[in-house]
Amino acid sequence: MFGVVFPNRSFPLDISTFTQIDTFHWVLDMNHFVGEAYDQVKDMCIFLLNNFTLPADKALAVYVQSPGSPFVYCGAVTVARPSAVLSLLWPEPGSEGQFLTADASPLSAKIGVSVQDVSSLPSLDIAADKKIEHTALKVGENLFNFMQSFCGVDGSKLIVPMDILDRWFKKFQERAKRDPDYLKGFTL
Repeated sequence: MFGVVFPNRSFPLDISTFTQIDTFHWVLDMNHFVGEAYDQVKDMCIFLLNNFTLPADKALAVYVQSPGSPFVYCGAVTVARPSAVLSLLWPEPGSEGQFLTADASPLSAKIGVSVQDVSSLPSLDIAADKKIEHTALKVGENLFNFMQSFCGVDGSKLIVPMDILDRWFKKFQERAKRDPDYLKGFTL
């Protein structure tokens, strides 16, 4: 049905590595894979296998769960997008300290995979959406700081020169041309 690879950490793993909960849900216990260092696993490539046909309106959704926390959605693959490298945005562990199950074994981090309706999912790649949002906020902050250095105050209004956006954009472009790593500072 599907396989996963943890870049720089694993060979391809097939569905047999996961515990099947029911017809549409699988879980990978990260304790068996990396122990307590689950939060060091930042990315996962998930892919549909060639002989598997997922209905066009369905997706394989990927979730992560830190010990004592709820599952958090990370992204999905579909027939139209049969593979993806997803950033695993691990939630903060629950606040209880040591977590034990009913049989006194410690709770562990998990990756869940679920067949779901595409229409019920917020996005196919949550991390990419967050990176775009973060980048937009950092660029806006850069513009605000630039504008603030030229501002005058008239009562409760800030007064800026009419060409402030052009000046900022020109400076922004020049800096990006001089320093290729400059724009990388705006991403996560």
